[in-house]
Amino acid sequence: MKKIFVGLLLVVLTLAAILVFNTVRMTSKQVQVEPLPAVSISDQVYQNLSRSVQFQTVSYSEDAIPDSAAFLGFHRFLEETFPLTHEKLSLEKVSTYSLLYKWQGSDESKKPLILMSHQDVVPVDEPTINQWEAPPFSGKITDTHIIGRGTMDDKGTLIGVLEAVEMLLKEGFAPERTLYIASGHDEELGGSNGAAKIAELLEQRGVNAAMTIDEGGFIAEGLVPGVDAPVAMINLSEKGYASFKLTVETQGGHSSAPPRENTVGILAQAIVDLENNQLPYKMVTPIDYQLEYLGPELPFVQKLAFANTWLFKGPILEGLNAHTTTAPTIISGGVKDNVIPTVAEATVNFRILPGESVESVRAHIESVVSDKVKVDLLGFHTNPSPVSKIDSDAYRALEKTIRGLYPSTVVVPGLIGGGTDARYFYEISDDVYRFYPMRLDPTSLTRFHGIDEKISKENYKEIIAFSYHLIKGF
Repeated sequence: MKKIFVGLLLVVLTLAAILVFNTVRMTSKQVQVEPLPAVSISDQVYQNLSRSVQFQTVSYSEDAIPDSAAFLGFHRFLEETFPLTHEKLSLEKVSTYSLLYKWQGSDESKKPLILMSHQDVVPVDEPTINQWEAPPFSGKITDTHIIGRGTMDDKGTLIGVLEAVEMLLKEGFAPERTLYIASGHDEELGGSNGAAKIAELLEQRGVNAAMTIDEGGFIAEGLVPGVDAPVAMINLSEKGYASFKLTVETQGGHSSAPPRENTVGILAQAIVDLENNQLPYKMVTPIDYQLEYLGPELPFVQKLAFANTWLFKGPILEGLNAHTTTAPTIISGGVKDNVIPTVAEATVNFRILPGESVESVRAHIESVVSDKVKVDLLGFHTNPSPVSKIDSDAYRALEKTIRGLYPSTVVVPGLIGGGTDARYFYEISDDVYRFYPMRLDPTSLTRFHGIDEKISKENYKEIIAFSYHLIKGF
């Protein structure tokens, strides 16, 4: 018995030593750089963003025709607001409403930089209008914020980049590296007629950029447990997207004599089966990068877990939502309370982890649900994007710009669950990153596509200063 106890004690001590050794070896990956100089930005920028919000460039559905008055009016506003940009840069319109600006550089040997954004916004849920602090398309300016649909997603970025370019032109700056500003008009619908067509056009012209930057990364404040400092998330990749329609068809009948398997019941069971058989959590790139960069900044106990994922990866991956998610979103069927329907349908949305695909998700669904359920792929869908590098000159330039502007910020590469137009630019860009310094905290997360979308004046100027320094420095 004593030998067994001693053996167990040695095993425990050895395990503890390994855990502590790995934890101590996990050191910070944050780069040290000189602070970048402050940029003097006029308060007029608030008015410009406010006016941009007043153009209701709404994307309603894939079948809806864009509101030409809203989009073309918005384009005229851009021409009036940024005269030097429209004088010195070339501008092409793609698919009528998408914009592609080009600022020709002096050194053809240097690969271009592409800065992305989108013009369209999501609709406002009519019953919620009275819950807004100000009308959603008023662009109201308060003492602290600019309010309106698009201030966060994504006109704040588009107008911020154009403000930076206009400032640089006024200073007489001439870039060595060519700059493209690509702004789609249908990102909220998947971007197939906007950003996708811009990327196709640039590919036809042989453009190969060093780096593309789009929305989808942010500065998280109070969102990462254990980290008091702001966390700048540079997302290297995004999950794929697919929705499948589940259809059950039967003979129906009278509710007084229900069959053993009811149309609605079969469909409900299929939904329950999918929710109870989720696709597994996996350690994939760039989740592993996220752990390497975030782990050293955590308190000791959490750092120990991140440093020893061979033992603790289960709860960590679950916390990071590192799997293909399953979300039933629409269900329909039936016409009367005493009639068993002949048809019932449900839509289930999946956000697909790198390493999996739309087809592998279909195979998963078909293996889980009853063979009485028909499975069809719906509308827009896309596989996960490739993963950009973290050891490139482009990533280091982006990292240094962030650290130079916000020295206390922890820079972390990661994966975004939502979709962006950036997915279309991998064929024409060495690296594609999702980051602008939009500050998000627990109170602002719900404002994306929600009630009271707004951006603080201070944060908006940070987006302009970031764009200014990135263009000038890179």
